[in-house]
Amino acid sequence: MFAKEIIELKRPTFSFEIFPPKSGGNLESIYETVDALASLMPDFISVTYGAGGSNRENTVEIASVIQNKYNIPTLAHLTCVGSSKDQMDSILKELDEKGVKNILALRGDLGETSVLGDFKYASDLISYIKSNYDFNIVSACYPEKHLEAYSVIEDLKYLKSKVDNGTDMLVSQLFFDNQVFYNFAQKARLIGIDTPIVAGIMPITSSRQIERMVSLCGATVPEPVQRFIKAYGHNGMAIKEAGIAYATQQIIDLLASGVDGIHLYTMNQADTAKRIAENLRGILYSLRVKRD
Repeated sequence: MFAKEIIELKRPTFSFEIFPPKSGGNLESIYETVDALASLMPDFISVTYGAGGSNRENTVEIASVIQNKYNIPTLAHLTCVGSSKDQMDSILKELDEKGVKNILALRGDLGETSVLGDFKYASDLISYIKSNYDFNIVSACYPEKHLEAYSVIEDLKYLKSKVDNGTDMLVSQLFFDNQVFYNFAQKARLIGIDTPIVAGIMPITSSRQIERMVSLCGATVPEPVQRFIKAYGHNGMAIKEAGIAYATQQIIDLLASGVDGIHLYTMNQADTAKRIAENLRGILYSLRVKRD
């Protein structure tokens, strides 16, 4: 099933993101994670690439297993970095054959050794896929703008281009201040972006994790988060509990505000995802019963 159809049927959706092990790594641990997440009955699961597309074979294999063994709609990440049209065609044909019909089309992060292939921007990849294949296309959006964008206005302009080129749904980068997301969504609607926008949430489970993610995506850390990191950062169990509680409250507020869906960046920590899913089970059920 296409992700946009899932949104239409089940809004608000609840989904997870996982990442494959590094190239050459054992897939057994990731399948244990998938098994645990599948029991939570997510609406879809997305599977990331590694840096520079290094895990593309694992991504295709894992996405296929989730789609066909667990019968859970799967969102496979594809990046422009290092990909020629021939390579992209090969991956797309394999995904299509294996019944994976949802693609998260990204430019990808440019590292020191990364190079762009035949696709310079995500919008180029989106246009190519839409012109040649029958996939549902999901794109990333950045509530606090992409780190490389000069301004929020410029970033929104590029986002509109991705939508105009065929994006069916948007999933946001992580954020810790819901008002930032609401402001972004309002601006997106004002410029004519009418696709569903799913909110990406990452539970904080360690002080090191938050430092790394903020450096990578530039998310603002609001005062309440700073306080619990300062208070509990030395205590792994305490900061994880505080992070789960904060993410739960974020999601409750987003759901109350009518968000199209929640996409949980699990960092392959199925226990954290399970705790949050259990916290939200009654709310999600009530919202869907009311909608039906």
